[in-house]
Amino acid sequence: MESVPKFDEMMCEMFQAVKELGGSGTIREIDERTIGILALSQEVQDIPHKTGGKTEVEYRLAWTRTYLKKFGILENSSRGVWALTGKGRELLEIDPGEIVQQVRKMANIKVKDQENTNDDALDNDGVDVPDEVQSWRETLKNVLYNLSPGAFERLTQRLLRESGFTQVKVTGQTGDGGIDGMGIVKLNGIISFQMLFQCKRYTGTVSAGELRDFRGAMQGRADKGLFITTGKFSAPAVAEANRAGVTPIDLIDGDELVERLKELQLGVFPVNDYRIDEDWFFSL
Repeated sequence: MESVPKFDEMMCEMFQAVKELGGSGTIREIDERTIGILALSQEVQDIPHKTGGKTEVEYRLAWTRTYLKKFGILENSSRGVWALTGKGRELLEIDPGEIVQQVRKMANIKVKDQENTNDDALDNDGVDVPDEVQSWRETLKNVLYNLSPGAFERLTQRLLRESGFTQVKVTGQTGDGGIDGMGIVKLNGIISFQMLFQCKRYTGTVSAGELRDFRGAMQGRADKGLFITTGKFSAPAVAEANRAGVTPIDLIDGDELVERLKELQLGVFPVNDYRIDEDWFFSL
């Protein structure tokens, strides 16, 4: 079976990915482009990490970003956008071995025998955990995953109402063929669409088969579908959701759900504090 590359084995590809994205990108954009360059199989992409809601690939890519940041190649904003620094823009290529050695040296870490070092051991050898792993976003994902099914359905109902849906009803407890609820969305106050939704608390990946089952349950009953999950969608699932000639299904994965809750400030509230990074300004 194909194995997940180690975090330092994906540094060059991530560096290339950010350059191809124009020098900046969201975590999802960078992950997807890096995975594409590495040509990782869907089977490898779906391997879950032992804790939290990330896959093993996502977890290791988080380490990759963290090391590139500590080496001064990448920086990230509070909105989750990662970008090349002035130093990163000047480089044509990078040396993963040098980066790992320098970052560990900066953290006053004794360099271990690389043959005996695994990625999870890095959590305890002096380097901070990856930014997005320790962030409020990951904390919120864990909170969402641990909600009861009823609470998660009520949260979805509130989210849709706050987003402009009307007549939102939760039906999941009736065993309605996989349909958890329904609502009406009106565009520009004129055109209305009947939408059925399904909401699932997953830590893993939603498959194309689950999208097909959902579409089958909503057949002839709505204009559109909406599938919300705390996990993520596989590439085949995304393709199935957008397949031509059938009822379309919009997708909201864990990352998008977190961002939407942040925008609506539903259980998420900002704490404002600012630090001036003079080096950043003078690096422009």
